[in-house]
Amino acid sequence: MAYFYDQAAHTFNEYLLVPGYSSSECVPSAVDLTVPLVKYSKSDGPTMTMKIPLVSAIMQSVSNDTMAIALAREGGISFIYSSQSVDNQVAMINRVKDHKAGFVPSDSNLSPDDTLETVMELKEKSGHSTMPVTHDGSSHGKLLGIVTSRDYRPSRTPMDAKVSEFMTPREKLVIASAETTLSEANDIIWDHKLNALPIVDKNDCLLHLVFRKDYDSHKLNPMENLDAHKRYVVGAGINTHDYEDRVGPLLAAGADALCIDSSEGYSEWQLRTLQYVKKEFGEGVKVGAGNVVDREGFRFLVDAGADFVKVGIGGGSICITREQKGIGRGQATSIIEVADERNKYFKETGIYIPICSDGGIVFDYHMTLALAMGADFMMLGRYFARFDESPTAKVTVNGNYMKEYWGEGSARARNWQRYHSGGSDSKLSFEEGVDSYVPYAGPLKDNVALSLSKIRSTMCNCGALSVPELQEKAKLTLISSTSIVEGGAHDVILKDQLGSLPPNFR
Repeated sequence: MAYFYDQAAHTFNEYLLVPGYSSSECVPSAVDLTVPLVKYSKSDGPTMTMKIPLVSAIMQSVSNDTMAIALAREGGISFIYSSQSVDNQVAMINRVKDHKAGFVPSDSNLSPDDTLETVMELKEKSGHSTMPVTHDGSSHGKLLGIVTSRDYRPSRTPMDAKVSEFMTPREKLVIASAETTLSEANDIIWDHKLNALPIVDKNDCLLHLVFRKDYDSHKLNPMENLDAHKRYVVGAGINTHDYEDRVGPLLAAGADALCIDSSEGYSEWQLRTLQYVKKEFGEGVKVGAGNVVDREGFRFLVDAGADFVKVGIGGGSICITREQKGIGRGQATSIIEVADERNKYFKETGIYIPICSDGGIVFDYHMTLALAMGADFMMLGRYFARFDESPTAKVTVNGNYMKEYWGEGSARARNWQRYHSGGSDSKLSFEEGVDSYVPYAGPLKDNVALSLSKIRSTMCNCGALSVPELQEKAKLTLISSTSIVEGGAHDVILKDQLGSLPPNFR
């Protein structure tokens, strides 16, 4: 006979936080949202952290290089989706790493025989106004000069004028050698009042550019999540089918962490994947695994070598696994049980395994609930799919701006590797995700800032200034269906609904 749990599984919507004592020091600006990404020992402390507890989902419609850059700028991490060719995924990782390396490869270059017309076309195409001039027009050719918007006036300079006639020549440029550090390059930029500093090798061939705006950008984004080389931190998804071909190139491209993207993590396939990565590339390579919904699944993945564990099955807004297969569990109950087992494991071994809540987040306050219940961070799909930086198209539906959003288990994604447990068939037998739209919400930066302000404010209501303190002090209560109604606007007529009232309304 099947095993029956004696308690119902609950969702975030069925819980509320009960306020605790708040001291005068408990203000939102004092809240620290730093969380660990991967496992660490009690004696050593966290080795890889995030400044905010947000990770974007491993999905075609969410996590590409554009999303990864935007989220890392705010302090989080994206895991570039794996349901694409290895070369394409590696290219995305490279673009993230190159974007904020400090030393940026030039992708807008000219030859001395190009014309002003070419300059204007390249500027329109790339948006860049600083263009190195090399002997062959390549990004690593011998540096002959540079063109900026100060070198020409479209209203006066003929469109057929050659670049060599109006460029700033090499002998008038301030340049730096390949041995120059980023700190030294920034000092040169400030001392000489430059906007860009070319970096050349011993043969005077262009290697990189260092921009003043990158320094300014860092000052405007103090929460940036950077690696040891001042590059944005980025993760990469892998699956349990072609990991032997995928992991090496991803690590070579600079991926800081990996995560197995699978609908169900309590399996031999994940065990094999984890064992392969650790054996071939060492314990220094960090790999998250999942998804699981109970303590047994958590222990299995931890024993297999997982560096963090994703929790949640069937709770995503585009996931229909529960409808199709009857598999899953309420997200809140899953987090509570797995977090309890994580804490027991920590007491037993002195090793802390972060857990990631994946799915079930509908409202911003659900994020705070997930953290209070024991999650270290959240993986979000629908939330990030709404923003400018997601890779999908912005469309108009019934007069409203929307963004396309589809699940990895949908026919559109064709990501059979995520849902297929073995055998030779490389196809989806049935869909476990839908193709949909989400309301367009604008830039990531503004929306994330608003969500985090709500989290910080709620944490202060609980008397907590950090995520560990929230988990220690939080008091949670189950609420009835009537309490849910009571919690929203009720028994009033909202002003924005007046026009929709029937004529005979009293």
